This record gives sequence, structure tokens and C-alpha cells, in this order.
Amino acid sequence: MARQITVTGMSCGGCEQSVEDALEAIGGVESATANRETETATVEGDADTDDLLAAVEDAGYEASA
Repeated sequence: MARQITVTGMSCGGCEQSVEDALEAIGGVESATANRETETATVEGDADTDDLLAAVEDAGYEASA
């Protein structure tokens, strides 16, 4: 299942990669793609939304569902 979360604070490709790495480290995530221009991250898998938001915040960005 794909879902999209809002991620603010990304300013470069490295930021996108950091968010993707943080999300992909969560159990149940099959893949993640971040886009700084749309301030979103798209996640494939069945991970808990709260876990996804916490991972992004732990990486230093603001996240909301």
C-alpha cells in the first residue's frame, strides 16, 4: 500500500536521501521516495504511520500525515 506524508525542511538532494534512508530503515517499508519540491514522501509498505513520522522527525525534518 502506498501512502504519502508531508515532510518540510528538505532543501537539497542530500535531504531527500536522508529522509528516504530514515523511512526505509523502518520495518514494513518496501521503498520510500522523498521530493523536496512538493514537500512529500511516498512510502510503499505496511509500516505504521506514527513510526514513519517519528523516523522523519528523528532525521531532523518536520513530518505530518
